[in-house]
This record gives sequence, structure tokens and C-alpha cells, in this order.
Amino acid sequence: MKYPVVVHKSEYGYDIHCPLLPGCHSQGDTLEEALENIKDAIHTYLEMISEESKGSLYEVEVAI
Repeated sequence: MKYPVVVHKSEYGYDIHCPLLPGCHSQGDTLEEALENIKDAIHTYLEMISEESKGSLYEVEVAI
């Protein structure tokens, strides 16, 4: 499956995140390294979600 990623170049290298997967971020010194790292981050994220879905789902209400 393909996931869009957003890349930002900075003086420290490349920051990269997947907007479809909140909190899924990575980085690299080069663009190629950042792209490889985000693939690993996405894979890990999806494994985590798969494990979490095996539990019981509840909704809680929080007053603001």
C-alpha cells in the first residue's frame, strides 16, 4: 500500500511525516535515508494499530 508523506528539509537533514497516520514521523540525514526511515515508521505504526485493535474499545466523555 502507498502512503503520502511530507518532507521538510532543514539545516539538520530531512524531517518526514505521514499525514494519514497521526504521530508517524521520522527523519534522516539525506532524503533517501528519511524515505527509508519513514517506511519503517509506517510499518511499526501499522503493527501497533493492529495490536491495539485486539483489545476492547470504549468511548469516554470528557467535559471541557
